[in-house]
Amino acid sequence: MLKVKVNNKEYEISKESDWDIIEQGDTFHILKDFKSYRCVLLSKDDNLKNMTISVNDTPYTINIKDQNDLLLEKMGMSDITVKRFENVKAPMPGLVLSLKVKEGDTIAEGDTLLVLEAMKMENMLKSSGAGVIKKILVKEKEAVEKGQILIEMQ
Repeated sequence: MLKVKVNNKEYEISKESDWDIIEQGDTFHILKDFKSYRCVLLSKDDNLKNMTISVNDTPYTINIKDQNDLLLEKMGMSDITVKRFENVKAPMPGLVLSLKVKEGDTIAEGDTLLVLEAMKMENMLKSSGAGVIKKILVKEKEAVEKGQILIEMQ
């Protein structure tokens, strides 16, 4: 099951479908219920699972959530990026797999700070802004609790 938002209207669709699809690069020809559609991929952001497509020359903005996204949303863990910049806190209990920065490093918004394993998934915690790493309070292979301060920022 997928939850798809098209131009801010939500739909639920099954992965199994009775659509016939022919792919030709960024263009798709779709046959559904005896109707033909020509779809062109205009833009795509894999990280946010967003895309803009043109269907028969009409543009649509699409956001797709799969079963994993829906489960994380239900558990309150859909936003795994760092929200507060002063201190980086663990968004969930887990194991620090790797540190991608060291004390004194200058970072930019979106830089990966560390990788946290939770529920057998690797989650990259990223910087919400530019700054300098003041102190790293965890080590690799260390278990952490939700809300625990991992990194202090300047």
